[in-house]
Amino acid sequence: MKKAFIWILRIIPALIMLQTLYFKFSASPESVYIFTKMGIEPWGRIASGVTELIAGILLLIPRTTLLGALMGAGVIAGAIASHIFVLGIEVMNDGGQLFIYAVVTFIACAALIIIERKRIPNLLKLQF
Repeated sequence: MKKAFIWILRIIPALIMLQTLYFKFSASPESVYIFTKMGIEPWGRIASGVTELIAGILLLIPRTTLLGALMGAGVIAGAIASHIFVLGIEVMNDGGQLFIYAVVTFIACAALIIIERKRIPNLLKLQF
């Protein structure tokens, strides 16, 4: 049961981050709007997409879950801060959907960090 729960915690943020890549890498109007409003279009959009791609993949590999969760929590903390301080909760009449996805992703990554916290010393020694 615990393994199934951990897999759910891995899959949810990975799917959310990997699903948004299409919009970032295809320069969808919503993504361009968001990163333009933050003053970091196109490089911020591309960099966050690459970071989310790497984090999403690392989350799905049990040996690298902690690293993926740390990366995911970091990039999503930036997304949440951007919503709170620059963009607002609702972006382009999305009903707050992007913000909710960011919060769910952050919570799942934070839970994985807590679960995997005993592996942090190994990560610091670059031993996965």
